[in-house]
Amino acid sequence: MVMTSHSTATAANPVLRVAPASPAAAAAYFGASLAFHADVSDVAAALAADGDPGFVVLDSRSTASWDQGHIPWAVHLPTALIPEQAAALLDPAVPVVTYCWGPGCNGATRAALALAQRGFQVKEMLGGFEYWVREGFAYETWEGGERRAADPLTAPVDAADCGC
Repeated sequence: MVMTSHSTATAANPVLRVAPASPAAAAAYFGASLAFHADVSDVAAALAADGDPGFVVLDSRSTASWDQGHIPWAVHLPTALIPEQAAALLDPAVPVVTYCWGPGCNGATRAALALAQRGFQVKEMLGGFEYWVREGFAYETWEGGERRAADPLTAPVDAADCGC
């Protein structure tokens, strides 16, 4: 399809009906987004590497959810308990990466907000526990460790990483 002018393309195309941001505004926005978010694969790689990853992972879900499955080495602190227990469980000098169920849940966002309001450096893990499991990373339940095969829609089948 050939468009004769930019105005014709934007009028006919719902993607471009609102013009993209300027490159400078886009760089500021996406740079800020990376300061607030962590990718499941990046978190897994940092936790699997030898040594201290430089952050702690926090599961903000209920105890029943935690027992159903959680990331190894995560700290369990439900969002409602952050005001009373965060100072005793977390070092304010160590960044915290929060997670909840998945992309349809904003529990990790609420936990990150509660922690930031108490002076913690915090990021939210995109995809949550759902994408941790879907990408094939090991997890723990009240019965022990588990791992599922990676979902080919979320992780490469024959490569160590997605290349992004």
